Amino acid sequence: MLIGVDLGGTNIKVGVVDLDGKIHYQNSRPTYAGRDFQLIIRDMIEQIEDAMDCVNIGVKDIKSIGIGVPGIAEAHTGKVIYCTNLSWYNIPLGEEISRHFGKPVYVENDATVAALAEYVAGSTKGIKNSVFLTIGTGIGSGIIINHKIYSGSHSAGSEFGHMIIGENFYDCNCGANGCFETLASATALIRYTKKRIEEGYGDTNIVRMANGNVEGIDAKIIFDAAKAGDSLGIEAVNRMIKYLSIGIVNIMNSLDPDRVVIGGGVSKAGEYFIQQVDEAVRKLVLCKEVQYGDIVLAQLGNEAGIIGAAFIGENIL
Repeated sequence: MLIGVDLGGTNIKVGVVDLDGKIHYQNSRPTYAGRDFQLIIRDMIEQIEDAMDCVNIGVKDIKSIGIGVPGIAEAHTGKVIYCTNLSWYNIPLGEEISRHFGKPVYVENDATVAALAEYVAGSTKGIKNSVFLTIGTGIGSGIIINHKIYSGSHSAGSEFGHMIIGENFYDCNCGANGCFETLASATALIRYTKKRIEEGYGDTNIVRMANGNVEGIDAKIIFDAAKAGDSLGIEAVNRMIKYLSIGIVNIMNSLDPDRVVIGGGVSKAGEYFIQQVDEAVRKLVLCKEVQYGDIVLAQLGNEAGIIGAAFIGENIL
């Protein structure tokens, strides 16, 4: 059996996973980010022990432990280099967990982990080259090349969310202007819509759909408005699709993957959204004679973090 840990800024989720990618048991508890890292590690250890007890297995039955983190990590050493959500810098996470259980521990970026999960048991199962984009508050990404995780020479690769693709009316949290995630994420969609309303946009149902509260506008409301023919909803979604397609074409020109997978909250817009993105991408590709990879929705949802983390060791060995 494998242990997968999905360490987020809000919750820690732990699961026992078999070699076919099936979760046999999982638990969750709040992260309480901002605490001393040793307290968070203590909670993770307790959750792992609880998970093993609940499926009646011992340490001897565990092959390895994998942990997905919202930041930059070194898979082999298990060190978390940078994790802003937890205020972690150079934390020996893998070493601490391995010392307790006496098992190999591997740590990777959470979007890379989700990409691996889709490769193991989801929309890219068995596919040689793929890119996963998780689109929500920002844009995270994971790359599989030749059936293996690719994170670059310094474990800092696959940060497509910070690829510069244009100029924007606000800067990214990283300090740059024009980052992919500031133009094509759910946050970008919402901020643009609010900006247009504040500028005095004419007739739109979006504010009414948010019960008259501009601050209550979310991505679902904007997509629903666009589907219903609202002019501002259509404008905002089309802008998002424009920049998302530019980013995907850049990825295709760089890596030529067999498949690009869209996950995260925005994926709930479904085929309505994916079809428009695919059409926009096909208009921008470099060579019309090349059959570039397809664009599909992720399949695993909230289970991706646990499944992908569990398989880190299996993928990098």
